[in-house]
Amino acid sequence: MFIAMNRFKIALGFEEGFEELWRTRETYLSEVPGFESFHLLRGPREADHTLYASHTVWESRAAFEAWTQSDHFRRAHAKAQAPKGTYLGGPRLETFEEVPM
Repeated sequence: MFIAMNRFKIALGFEEGFEELWRTRETYLSEVPGFESFHLLRGPREADHTLYASHTVWESRAAFEAWTQSDHFRRAHAKAQAPKGTYLGGPRLETFEEVPM
């Protein structure tokens, strides 16, 4: 299992629009080999932002990396435009691989 997680700092007052964008956008993930699931998580509210994390679960790092080079990836991200002022900085990508037990 491989998890790719992006953290987003969303300016206060933009949370509802951000969530709606993620709820309604076409991701094309279900068409990608090796994709298992997607989740959007709302974290703590700070003085100037609310923290969010999106994460996708993949069967392998190779499947995730293939997706990042695909037309599906380019199409999904081309439509992910949020109103100016939504993001406080860019997303922070974190990746994790399962530790065999």
